[in-house]
Amino acid sequence: MNAHYTYFLILILSLVGPFALSFDKKVAFYRQWRYLFPAMILPAAFFIIWDIIFTKQGVWSFNPGYITGIYLSAIPLEEALFFFVVPYCCVFIYECIRCYFPRLKSTFGSDMALAAVGAGLLVAAFFYSHRAYTFYTAIFNAVFIAFIFLFRRRLKFFNTAAFLVAYIIILLPFLAVNGVLTYLPVVIYNNAQNLGLRITTIPAEDIFYGMLLVLMNIVIFEKLRSRSAV
Repeated sequence: MNAHYTYFLILILSLVGPFALSFDKKVAFYRQWRYLFPAMILPAAFFIIWDIIFTKQGVWSFNPGYITGIYLSAIPLEEALFFFVVPYCCVFIYECIRCYFPRLKSTFGSDMALAAVGAGLLVAAFFYSHRAYTFYTAIFNAVFIAFIFLFRRRLKFFNTAAFLVAYIIILLPFLAVNGVLTYLPVVIYNNAQNLGLRITTIPAEDIFYGMLLVLMNIVIFEKLRSRSAV
């Protein structure tokens, strides 16, 4: 296989399972596509712009040996597709949790757990403002979590318990994919712009970078679905 298709192949392999299982009778995820695909647009745009800026600033870079060479501004096309493929897979897992565990509802405890994550990230942003990846991942996440609680009445459809359980499960395939991307490496991180803490080859910040990506997609997905239910 031509190594230049490596990143693209990783994305395809990540998508195959969730896409095939989208037609499972119980979950029937394909019926949610009308909410999911529009929900992906705003988070993808946000992350692509963020990615382009960070690539230009040298926060991370891409190994030309593992990409097709087709670019969207400063980033490879595959990187832009990442922000559609990964949310699809993650929202699919979230929807499976919702379908198979319908009694899993938001509680005071789940709300406080998410709020504690937001507070912790805000503290991290304060102490690591000199490290771009750490700071912006922490502050954007903290602000979005604060947004959820500030508008809790309008976002009452958002199930914090289901999200937290789903994200714990999501971390396994998410870290597996990121592990491959950082081991080869397809994506090369500038350690001067992160904490230098690694989970094998994965920067610790990736956990919360991924969390924000998934959280934004799920909140918008649920908002669109709740409008349809009214």
